[in-house]
Amino acid sequence: MNDAATGTPDVLVDHLFRNRAGQMVAYLTRLLGPEHLDLAEEVVQEALLKALQNWPYSGIPQNPAGWLFRVARNTALDAIRHRTLAGEKNIEFAAERIRDAEAVVGNDVQIEEQLRDDELRMVLMCCHPALPRDARVALSLKTVGGFSTREIARAFLSDEPTIAQRLVRAKRQIREGQVSFALPTGDDLALRLESALEVVYLMFNEGYTAQSGEDLVRHDLCGEALRLARLLATSSVGTPQAHAVVALIAFQAARLPARVDSAGELVLLEDQDRSLWDQRLVGLGFHHFNECAEGTHMSAYHVQAAIAAVYAGAQHAKDIDWKAILNLYDQLMEISPSPVVALNRAVAVSKVHGPQAALIALRPLVEDRSLRNYYLLPAVQGRLLLDLGDREAAADCFRQALARPCSEPEKRFLQRRLEKSMGA
Repeated sequence: MNDAATGTPDVLVDHLFRNRAGQMVAYLTRLLGPEHLDLAEEVVQEALLKALQNWPYSGIPQNPAGWLFRVARNTALDAIRHRTLAGEKNIEFAAERIRDAEAVVGNDVQIEEQLRDDELRMVLMCCHPALPRDARVALSLKTVGGFSTREIARAFLSDEPTIAQRLVRAKRQIREGQVSFALPTGDDLALRLESALEVVYLMFNEGYTAQSGEDLVRHDLCGEALRLARLLATSSVGTPQAHAVVALIAFQAARLPARVDSAGELVLLEDQDRSLWDQRLVGLGFHHFNECAEGTHMSAYHVQAAIAAVYAGAQHAKDIDWKAILNLYDQLMEISPSPVVALNRAVAVSKVHGPQAALIALRPLVEDRSLRNYYLLPAVQGRLLLDLGDREAAADCFRQALARPCSEPEKRFLQRRLEKSMGA
């Protein structure tokens, strides 16, 4: 628990905020009870603020993280004392629980195991299936990831009041629904874990391909999604499906250094410099991919991870086994059919059977209302038509794609495709 006390106090506090705030909130929530989640968050913020105020003058303590835990614990006791004096008698029991618990007990290994368990419980609580999906994502980022309301709003292109209200409603549901902080069991555990994996992958997808804005990739969201996925997979509740999610995220995250060039422009998978791929993450992906094969149930995450593994295993773009990928997309369409999966399958069809066959595969999707604002459908059509030499029809598709929501790097990429189709 003894984080390295290096750098200036403000740099160290920022590091601890990113790496320990979620653990502190989870630790205090276990002691206070989920109904006092707001109080847990408040006292952690106060502890971090006290560190910023004191450390420049008193010096950085030998165990900065332990110092923060103790201050947060004592601040919680003070807050409970004031609330009790103000007439909130229902919080008195929390004071006894905190007084009976030491902020730092045992050796570092025991401490980290307890904090890891607290964080796992917090993730599963935030991902209760009764909460709306967008609320689960926001609450997980806020309480476990240590993201501020402003950061969450920026990440999801929303405004702070909307995100704040979403968080308030989610906490109210937890409080009124008397959601327990204990680890769920049986069918409840299976539902919570399924929900948590969905939240984590949604978080990663938002970071991997921002829906709009100046940046194509939001690395903070990608990093937090991978961290939470690994927490779920390697915990006592880990399942082959959780390992599949880690493998899928790790394989995709490995490509991030090559996904945009030095000018911030989008680079397609087939054009990426594979020497830039993060080999540590590729190795992590294959490790968890082997772990997910231990189960008998084949989930959609398993198949998606297998597709990503084929990409990751190819030395060069020309070495990609497109027949294997098409076969895997056929399996995915059987397990978890969706218009987006069908669109991705059409790309594989084009690589195996040619652009004309792919355009035929896309026909059912043209009238699908769920894709009416999805720029990739006309973008893929445009690419296929361009391969067939139909520049006019391709240009029309790229114009349609440009009229749909996407990030600025994607818009610039589409504009270049449009200009190419027009012979510019």
